[in-house]
Amino acid sequence: MERIAVPAEFTGRTVLVTGAAQGIGAAVARLLAAHGAEVVACDLRPSGPTVRPLDVTDADAVEALVEDVEREHGPLDVLVNVAGVLHAAPVLETSAEDWQHTFAVNTTGVFHTCRSVGRRMAARGRGSIVTVGSNAAGVPRTNMAAYAASKAATTMFMRCLGLELARSGVRCNVVSPGSTDTAMQRALWTDEDAERRVLDGDPAGYRVGIPLGRIAAPEDVAEAVLFLAGDRARHITMHDLYVDGGATLRA
Repeated sequence: MERIAVPAEFTGRTVLVTGAAQGIGAAVARLLAAHGAEVVACDLRPSGPTVRPLDVTDADAVEALVEDVEREHGPLDVLVNVAGVLHAAPVLETSAEDWQHTFAVNTTGVFHTCRSVGRRMAARGRGSIVTVGSNAAGVPRTNMAAYAASKAATTMFMRCLGLELARSGVRCNVVSPGSTDTAMQRALWTDEDAERRVLDGDPAGYRVGIPLGRIAAPEDVAEAVLFLAGDRARHITMHDLYVDGGATLRA
């Protein structure tokens, strides 16, 4: 069988990926690198020499890293926000600390990176920002109020950012996964039937199943990020692309 060459769509482009030590972030970093990008991978808990430490909740640390990256690697062409946390609990049992931490990472952290990188992209008149959100931003979930609310806030933030930066030639989009085979997802599976309930639905949790009948792989989400980050999506901005196998019925 003839081998199909992978197009080097991102050759010569520098990309910053947060939350890149595992799961979706790692898949995004690998895929962009495979398509020619020079990827700067960051995470709060870096694993290996290829991932740089970054706490997205620290505005000064974000600004310092972005400045260092552009000095060492050149202008950033793409920013991908993947860093995120989930504290699962009923609303009445959610601590103030967990609520604040969820928003600090999932929403304020995205604000910090987008503000720092967006300023530079706007000044250059080009760039693409993609944030990994969640389908929970559009559909209520039991035991996930903090997470869902933070992702909803971030999704609207990205739309507003995209509107403000459109005339500067900077595109801002969201990829919203559903259940994806990551450490975060598996932490929610507390018994042997948990995965089946995700696939088939869970009436007790007011949750429908996944029409396509499978849990997403991190690579499924990464492919959507790759598309929105690149030139094939050059006329797409302020978009929210659901990658959930139909689980939300696109409500």
